[in-house]
Amino acid sequence: MPNAKNPQEQWEVVNRVVYPVKDRDLTMPLYAVEWTRPRLTEAALDPLAHVRGKGPGNGLASGDGADAGVRQTISRDVFTVDGRTSITVKPGKRISLCTFFNAFPASYWRRWTAVRTVRFTATVRGEGTVTLHKSNARGFIAPVKDLPASTPAAAQSHTISYDMPLKGMLDGGYFWFDATAGDDRPLTIIDAAWSVPVSARRTHEASTLSIAITTFNRPSYCHNQLKAIAGEPALRERLDTVYCTDQGTDLVRDQPGFQDTAADMGGQLTYLRQRNLGGSGGFSRGMFETVRANRSDYVLLLDDDAISEPESILRALNFADYTKKPTLVGGGMFHLDNRTVMFTLGEHWNPVTNMHGPVIGRPYNHDFAQQPLAESPNWHQRIETDYNAWWMCLIPTEVVREIGLAMPVFIKHDDIEYGLRARRHGFRTVSLPGVAVWHQAWHDKDPLRTWEEYFVLRNRWIQGVLYCDKPNWHFMREMVAGDVNAGCKLTYSAIALRHKAMVDLLAGPQHIVDTFPTIIADVRKAREGFPDSTVIDVDAAPIPERLFIPKQRHLGRRGISLLLLRTYLGTLLGRGNGMKSTRPQVMVPYKDAFWTTFKGIDSALVTTPDGDGVEWFRRDSRLYRRMIRGNARLYMKLYRNWGKIAKAYRRYDFASIGRWERIFRDAEV
Repeated sequence: MPNAKNPQEQWEVVNRVVYPVKDRDLTMPLYAVEWTRPRLTEAALDPLAHVRGKGPGNGLASGDGADAGVRQTISRDVFTVDGRTSITVKPGKRISLCTFFNAFPASYWRRWTAVRTVRFTATVRGEGTVTLHKSNARGFIAPVKDLPASTPAAAQSHTISYDMPLKGMLDGGYFWFDATAGDDRPLTIIDAAWSVPVSARRTHEASTLSIAITTFNRPSYCHNQLKAIAGEPALRERLDTVYCTDQGTDLVRDQPGFQDTAADMGGQLTYLRQRNLGGSGGFSRGMFETVRANRSDYVLLLDDDAISEPESILRALNFADYTKKPTLVGGGMFHLDNRTVMFTLGEHWNPVTNMHGPVIGRPYNHDFAQQPLAESPNWHQRIETDYNAWWMCLIPTEVVREIGLAMPVFIKHDDIEYGLRARRHGFRTVSLPGVAVWHQAWHDKDPLRTWEEYFVLRNRWIQGVLYCDKPNWHFMREMVAGDVNAGCKLTYSAIALRHKAMVDLLAGPQHIVDTFPTIIADVRKAREGFPDSTVIDVDAAPIPERLFIPKQRHLGRRGISLLLLRTYLGTLLGRGNGMKSTRPQVMVPYKDAFWTTFKGIDSALVTTPDGDGVEWFRRDSRLYRRMIRGNARLYMKLYRNWGKIAKAYRRYDFASIGRWERIFRDAEV
């Protein structure tokens, strides 16, 4: 469509306005909502809220502008979704597209691209008005333009359009539209979209991507992901191939209907088999194949069990084409079991503590049904992130060529380290609003009670020696506290895995690579034999001596600190022993298996995180103190030799394409 100032200017649609065609009752508040007057609290209106202690970091805590008691519901008396790109507002009603998936992230386009004007277009039919809005970084909303949307006859339609400059958007803000139907006739909006001038694109032409999916014994989930991709024509126009790396024994190719999916996708599906090399090995295989094929401009890493919004993939791809420099573009994660709750959209890494977490002012688990975007001012501020988790992350192929693949660490921290490595080489990660997947949350997972604890600790500190200066005493305190915490929970297998993690870390980078093909078997073996690692059927266990009654405590911060200190000291100095007990004292539900629970308990049945069995936890104070002393010596060795160890790891070429090629050759099945 020509520009009035430059009739020859070409425009490209980069954000289509879309609606859910499945699971509408679960996800609609993320796409379209009934209009209500936005309400902002005192904290949102106060520019010194962070000084007055009214909000974390930026003064706008999640939900500061929302009444958490008001939940957005889907009212079929207000609007109906006619299809993927069509919505009808009923007579006399008003809707808002100020939602996660349909508000245009203007500030991100202003900061990271050369685009300075955005065009809104839509086809309308019926009677009513489309009103364009904008917000700023503090979440204040202002109307921009009313666009009459009336047509003389029900069957007729016409196109509306308006250009919106990206002025004043550097720190934050969205564009979106509201729609109001006339009193007597409905209003239908079709193919609404946001476009940008093609002349601002960094690439010469619209790019293509390959998608890397790795899977291990989740064949039905993975097949569903492939079918979702296959069913999106717009995405397939930009798709070279999906590299599906199957590392399991229950294979995706054996799923009912897989052959039909493969035939439908043709050359756009490349099915690969290799031994289980974990997430880092599976994703690296897709990255490796993308570079070797030399066709795609990007590789998208996508979890096998995530439910994707396919439009998100196109949005990430379009945004990456327009960034001023090659940029990693990631998406957020919504909870699969509560579809409107955003777990996180991009995260921060603290170089002092070597710990990741949410960006300040953007806490975990924001429910857009309870706290709509229009009333969540902290979500209007543009944030910068250190990395994006690999449930969904688009990486330019030229970045892969320059900095390599993932580290060969099996699982955990590979995505964090890659984001830090990219940044060190001058490539930023942008976690883009409007881009997300739904993924199973971690409510029923606890690394302390699985073999994953080894990788959590070892990989985190591989990352630490690569990117941190010598740590202060906070490091020693935290590491010992981690062991004490595990001991308070009677999870001695976790302390053993933490010991092995430190031994392997101190053995150096060559040892990490040499043991990569066998590490999962070694870790599983190291965890064997501990009471807390042996799952038994609840009916095969003796009946507990008494009922478990959770302790009700109402403690302030000081009280919790004192309780923590008493519990830790009591565990370290105690003489309890439950190894010879013939009956557990109590049976503890998984949700109550905290460090306070086991005070005074030497023997307990504890439900497994998945709720399918129990483990008979038994206190062994002498073993515990011996393990604590052994681990403390390793932590001190790492602390004292940090510089030497860091130099060895930083000089070692962990993630080169050549190294991975040799690993893949040995992993063929």
